[in-house]
Amino acid sequence: MASVSIEDWTSGMRYAATQGARVAWYTGHGLVMRRMVRRIAARHPEATPRVEPPSTPVPSMGKLLRDVAALLARDYANARAGLYPLPGGEEADFRQLVATSRAFFADVPEVARRRREGAHQEIGATFEGRRPRYYMQNFHFQSGGWMTEESARLYDMQVEVLFSGAAGAMRRQALVPVANALKGRDQRACLAADIACGTGRFTAELRGAYPRLPLFATDLSESYLNETRRHIGRVATLRPSVAKAEALPLADASLDVATAIYLFHELPPKVRRQVAEEIARVMKPGGTFVLVDSLQTGDAPDYDGILEVFPQLFHEPYYQGYLKEDLARIFAPHGLVLKESRNAFFSKVMEFRKERPS
Repeated sequence: MASVSIEDWTSGMRYAATQGARVAWYTGHGLVMRRMVRRIAARHPEATPRVEPPSTPVPSMGKLLRDVAALLARDYANARAGLYPLPGGEEADFRQLVATSRAFFADVPEVARRRREGAHQEIGATFEGRRPRYYMQNFHFQSGGWMTEESARLYDMQVEVLFSGAAGAMRRQALVPVANALKGRDQRACLAADIACGTGRFTAELRGAYPRLPLFATDLSESYLNETRRHIGRVATLRPSVAKAEALPLADASLDVATAIYLFHELPPKVRRQVAEEIARVMKPGGTFVLVDSLQTGDAPDYDGILEVFPQLFHEPYYQGYLKEDLARIFAPHGLVLKESRNAFFSKVMEFRKERPS
């Protein structure tokens, strides 16, 4: 039996403590949030939308937490193998964490109201500008849609509560194919892009692993890009840009690596195909594109019931179509070929390679 060094034991205990605390924190928030929602629904029984039961069972909380533990074990093993750094303290500022927690709970009644009223177009009536119509909605019934600073500050907590503190570990699985793509290469001579970067949580992970890698971060929301800058700071290697994923401000065959995290389930079918073609356009021959998104029907049968219910609980207008979308098929005509797909709790990580001319 191989001996375990003090350093390995210490890092393992530190990882277990910090990630265990995250899971407990966000799982607890989820339990309180659901209790609040039930109380609100009891006060408005006549207006509460009916949720159709799924055709297949949903996993128990015990099953979900065991699967979170398996994901975290993989996350730690990847970091110890040198594929990416061990995660730092995303919640290091406890005062800010508590303030965000209070804002999260204060927003729950507003989210419940929008769901009760079917009010998912508020943002489109409030903000004007050159944004695609499909984008100008209150996705998830969230306050401010994607357009406000308040929404950007709340979004990461909302996602972590949804996934019981596992969202960060799911995103980091995209760093594995990135590590393979950049192995042995001078990162300064490469170019990467995080497409639809949102609040920049994965952009920060990517920069933490490759601090000298020139990196584009694109999103349609100035507010969310501002949050990206807040997480990363103003560094020479980062170039934030307000841009549509279907019209990237990049030259043909310019990227060695590109990522898109939780983008495709938010796109209408036609736009998914436009984005696939656009990503293929900007990838160099031999380049790697990594897509992380929700599981689809049949990827993990134990989860099919949750996938079925999810769009009934949140405003996700394109999710049902996404569940049955053959993602490999929409990329293949443009020379991006699926090399590997691997599940990661509620997500899956798909690695595509741009074919070289024959």
